[in-house]
Amino acid sequence: MEGALWLRERKPGGRLPRPMGESMATQTILVVDDEELVRWSLKERLTQEGYKVREAASVAEARRLFAKGQDLVLLDVRLPDGDGVALLEEFKQAEPDLPVVLMTAHGTVENAVLAMRAGAYDYVSKPFSMEEMLLVLNRALEAVHLRREVNRIRRENRKQFGVDRILGVSPAMVELRDLIRRIAASQSATVLVRGESGVGKGLVAQAIHYESDRAAFPFTNITCTALSETLLESELFGHEKGAFTDARSAKRGLLEVADKGTVFLDEVGDMPISVQGKLLRFLEDRVFRKVGGLKDIEVDVRVVAATNKDLEKEVEKGRFREDLYYRLKVIPLEIPPLRKRPEDAVVLAEEFAAQFGREFKKPGTRISPEAMELIRKYPWPGNVRELRNAVERAVLLGSGEVIRPADLPEEIAGPAAEGRSAPPGGGRIQLPPGGIPLEEVERDLLLQALERTDWNFTQAGKLLGLNRDQVRYRAEKFGLTREEEG
Repeated sequence: MEGALWLRERKPGGRLPRPMGESMATQTILVVDDEELVRWSLKERLTQEGYKVREAASVAEARRLFAKGQDLVLLDVRLPDGDGVALLEEFKQAEPDLPVVLMTAHGTVENAVLAMRAGAYDYVSKPFSMEEMLLVLNRALEAVHLRREVNRIRRENRKQFGVDRILGVSPAMVELRDLIRRIAASQSATVLVRGESGVGKGLVAQAIHYESDRAAFPFTNITCTALSETLLESELFGHEKGAFTDARSAKRGLLEVADKGTVFLDEVGDMPISVQGKLLRFLEDRVFRKVGGLKDIEVDVRVVAATNKDLEKEVEKGRFREDLYYRLKVIPLEIPPLRKRPEDAVVLAEEFAAQFGREFKKPGTRISPEAMELIRKYPWPGNVRELRNAVERAVLLGSGEVIRPADLPEEIAGPAAEGRSAPPGGGRIQLPPGGIPLEEVERDLLLQALERTDWNFTQAGKLLGLNRDQVRYRAEKFGLTREEEG
């Protein structure tokens, strides 16, 4: 082909807008074409536009220059020592996100389809105007910039919210992290996370989302106990204008907002029965209607539901739909309480101490062996949330960089660490000559405290040096109820 045919008459106009984001001075374009006039003209204009340009006249030369790095490749289809489309495939295999624009004088539909299937960003037929070429290059570079920005945000989100943020060295937590990775990589759309309050069910939901292909799309969450029945239904499914008294305008629900992403339903065991039915329909058909709406809306979302309730018992009592329970239970995840994995309490405490040390300008904060032993032995009825709060308090109120037993809350440190006195009158609980199981003593003292305070957990806790949650935990542990009185 004659070199003069490659360029159409240039239209009047100044320099074109540059792509968003990166400075053009940092962007390199590799021009691969066997016609010297084509390479020279493109280099002249692209340099004026602020790009750095490298030239190659053959496949061999293009491979050598490619190894040096570039932001975009402008590639001729026919080269003296090889095929441009084959070279395109080679470049894309080495660097999948690299935008490649093909040039050819044989601008047929078949060639365009072949080029796009091979991974070309676009296809420019010779002769072309320089303005046309610059528009294509700018679009390609802007697209790759946006793609890289999305990937950067995804990496940051994965670092901040991914599975590695779920700490623990116990076998149960190692298995949990493995399950999260497998679930995130799967196409399963429904996950049920179960565990006591404070174990980190929300963290697990976030990890499933940000470790998956859905991470580029929204993660929305709602606590089912926080809203009335009408508001919960509206928040989930949206509503049309006039659907109820305060519906002054139409509103999109969380399911619609999170299309292609994840919806986290916290405390799903407390969801009203009427809303449960509508959720079940969505989980089965992947469609729903807004409150007051007449049209079905189809979305693709993963639903992660969490509860600290025994849903089997809730089903037996008629408070939770059996069909919804089995629909949610497609992939169940159980998070064990902290008292069953004391080795994890040590790991978490160290992490929280370092975290709050940085936050409160006390770098180097650490926990003494004596305090760590108390942390390891304490049952943590409030789970990870209680541990986090205890370490935060210790770092904030402690006088030095070392957390000691006296810096821990009273219920964890015990009487000796807080300097508290023995029982009034210096009396002691007498050990029977034949001995007695310690749990029996604990159960008896707890029952006495509850009876003395008319089963007020807070007041009973004050008598025993415990908080309300600790009393509740021990009462459940020993199966104590008011029927025990008398």
